[in-house]
Amino acid sequence: MPTPVLVAVAWPYASGSRHIGHLAGAYLPADIYARYQRLVGNEVLMVSGSDVHGTPITVRADAEGVEPSAIVDRYHREFCRQWEAIGISWDLYTTTGTDNHAAVTQDMFLRQLEGGHIDRRTSEQLYDPESNRFLPDRYIEGTCPHCRYPEARGDQCDDCGRTLDAMELIEPRSRISGAAPVPRLTEHFYFRYSDFTGELARWLDTRRGWRPHVVNFARSWTKEGLIDRAITRDLDWGVELPVDDLGPGKRIYVWYDAVIGYLSAAKQWAADRGEPDRWKHWWHNDEARHVYFIGKDNIPFHCLFWPAQLMAYGGLHLPDDVPANQYVTFRGGKASASRGVGMTIDDALAAFEPDSLRYALAAALPEHADTEISTEEIARRVNDELVATWGNLVNRVLTLAHRNLGGTVPEAPDRAPEDRAVLAEVDGALAAAAGQLDQVELRAGLRSAMDAAGRVNAYLNATEPWKLVRSDPRRGAAVLVTAVEAVAGVRVGLAPYLPFSTAALDGLFGEVRAWARPEVPAGAALAKPSPLFGKVDLSAPA
Repeated sequence: MPTPVLVAVAWPYASGSRHIGHLAGAYLPADIYARYQRLVGNEVLMVSGSDVHGTPITVRADAEGVEPSAIVDRYHREFCRQWEAIGISWDLYTTTGTDNHAAVTQDMFLRQLEGGHIDRRTSEQLYDPESNRFLPDRYIEGTCPHCRYPEARGDQCDDCGRTLDAMELIEPRSRISGAAPVPRLTEHFYFRYSDFTGELARWLDTRRGWRPHVVNFARSWTKEGLIDRAITRDLDWGVELPVDDLGPGKRIYVWYDAVIGYLSAAKQWAADRGEPDRWKHWWHNDEARHVYFIGKDNIPFHCLFWPAQLMAYGGLHLPDDVPANQYVTFRGGKASASRGVGMTIDDALAAFEPDSLRYALAAALPEHADTEISTEEIARRVNDELVATWGNLVNRVLTLAHRNLGGTVPEAPDRAPEDRAVLAEVDGALAAAAGQLDQVELRAGLRSAMDAAGRVNAYLNATEPWKLVRSDPRRGAAVLVTAVEAVAGVRVGLAPYLPFSTAALDGLFGEVRAWARPEVPAGAALAKPSPLFGKVDLSAPA
């Protein structure tokens, strides 16, 4: 039976352009995984959307003198255009600004409030005495108390990755006025994350196959004990509270509502299809599998805070895997939108073909350690690996077949042992890659497919069909047909990674519809091929 697989992907703040660190960290891995799961026959629902409630949006809007909605509209459109250009195969990409998302968030809030997992508290929060307003976390900067990074934000340090409380910052300053904020009393709703420390620790102990850096980081938080956190803020931008206990000027905060987007998006997808209960197939189903694609700075939210919110609501499926990637570094510094470090996705798409960019990033995904990415390294991988191995193999085989087989694939020939061996190796590579992709070891899966391409190249070098077609035409035809069939198999292994060049071969092989080497039917037309990829020349003018 097919498995319902929810591919849940981090929601980018619609506050600025995303960079290739974001692409390699969450969006490309999710797409590769989702494409593979579809090919093996599972029921995939891949969802995400633009996070329109983060304070980075209001910070930018204030700086530009526009409404937050103008910032949201600008960057949401940009993201949607980029996802299409790079081939991200969403089932739904939405926003947290929909009426549906607000309703799902408010329903979750009310259920947890009634269950005693949310309460009201008066606490000190930082207030800007010059602009006369309470400051949301992202409006505050200061020195990180853990690593002493001088530009930490009020909710997180970009240098050490620790989640922060703005009150912890050393020498805090307002991003609005530059003034030193002062603590003042304000009332907010708090989610009682501390209620779930023990339950989360026990749940984490049942996780199998998780990346060590993910589960160990999450366990370290449960050992320290989770801290209750305010889930409302003094804002006028965000999901409205479904109760009026706190009076005007309060909104549900992004920390709480963004992760609810995975659930609200599933409900929206179902409603859009005219099947309003279809979302339950993923969320009320013990046979479902939920896999969350995020960067490591989001581990606490997806391994602790979101599971706690799900536990407090009751009856909803918990994460099955959170294969959080490490950081991408660019010229030695962590790629960061807020600090302007790293190549933007638009810059990368202007410099590289979409499949070439996908290949180079997939070959360097930061799955277990930070990975350095540069334009020069992308170009090297494209030229020395993608073009030289796979592109060359396809062009070599199809050119020889077109030239020597009369324009069509002949009937299946008698196989020699070496022919059967190379096909068996391709089939073995697909089996190996399947295991790797199931475990979200995407770099290894790509390497399995590329190794198979290298094996087919070696087979051609050993059999020399360009000579056989003259000295032994029957044997030469057998080798060429075998090579064509091997290329068809390798293409399947690369399909999740290279959707555009995969589709370019549909005319010969048909659309890739399953995770198995397809039969190449006799009579299939062998047109003169065109190169799948162009070599990258960084010295050429843009």
